[in-house]
Amino acid sequence: MLVVHHLNNSRSQRVLWLLEELGVPYEVKRYERNLQTMLAPPELRAIHPLGKSPVITDGDKTIAETGAIVEYLLDTYGNGRLIPAPGTPERLRYTYWLHYAEGSAMTPLLLKLVFNALPARSPGLLKPLVKAIAGKAQAGFVDPQLKAHIDYWDAELAKSAWFAGAEFTAADVMMSFPLEAAVSRAGAGSRPRVKAFLDRIHARPAYRKALERGGEYAYAD
Repeated sequence: MLVVHHLNNSRSQRVLWLLEELGVPYEVKRYERNLQTMLAPPELRAIHPLGKSPVITDGDKTIAETGAIVEYLLDTYGNGRLIPAPGTPERLRYTYWLHYAEGSAMTPLLLKLVFNALPARSPGLLKPLVKAIAGKAQAGFVDPQLKAHIDYWDAELAKSAWFAGAEFTAADVMMSFPLEAAVSRAGAGSRPRVKAFLDRIHARPAYRKALERGGEYAYAD
């Protein structure tokens, strides 16, 4: 049986969603973040040396990294579903968004998370200085980068309902996390097409079922 090693409020929610879209049977093994550090528990290192989520095990195979997991699941269980045909413009767009989601899109979102958390985790006497530095870094670099990405998403979604074209694909599953995180961290929900995309995915039965299996998810409405 395929097992998803699922960390609460993490990118592994997308793996559960994809499995529900494909109708693949799976088990969920839950892990909870440390409430002080928000890091994954050490038990995950028994599954993968980096102790990160998502990770899946399928028989004797262990696969980490969301993009690699998505490709494995589609190759193994997809039967051509949720991926455009080879050689089409949609396939090229699909490949781009599949990798962009964890590459370019997540970098400023991660920086936003880090700079927001730094002042609270700094020693008392240093808090004002760290807060000032973090604020300048966000205002001068992180926030403009986030705005550029959000503008880009909104413009691309004006071309088609889904990121790879007219049909829903696994690229939309991958892009869900950056867009949901950007709503939480950067006000992306004010963009009409970003909001419409999120409304569409939140309404999908497989998305709702994945929430039931995975538990509370901070970025979902």
